[in-house]
Amino acid sequence: QVQLVESGGGLVQPGGSLRLSCAVSGFTSAIGWFRQAPGKEREGVSCIMKSDDSTFYSDSVKGRFTISRDDTKNVVYLQMNNLQPEDTAVYYCASPKAIWVKVYGSEWSDPSLYNSWGQGTQVTVSS
Repeated sequence: QVQLVESGGGLVQPGGSLRLSCAVSGFTSAIGWFRQAPGKEREGVSCIMKSDDSTFYSDSVKGRFTISRDDTKNVVYLQMNNLQPEDTAVYYCASPKAIWVKVYGSEWSDPSLYNSWGQGTQVTVSS
């Protein structure tokens, strides 16, 4: 069983920054970050691989967000910089169903490939 707990969300002004944390219990070969705004589909934001430390980002956050991992503390982070109102959403971390060694294309961003989810943390970007 993989258990995930997100934290670090909050209210921030446009241009501000937040760092989200995903505390991981159990084995996972990758951690993905997703977000979901009211009335919208869940959207892949970023992913980090255990096997080779590969990272992936959606086009909308590339250059602004950075995913990282601290294996000593079993925590995955999502550093979010230059936040914009369109980043407002509940952010979730997730663990995939399968053991991933390689990721192709945008597979990492498909929510259906994940079966363990955290409870979510709210990020609100507003002035």
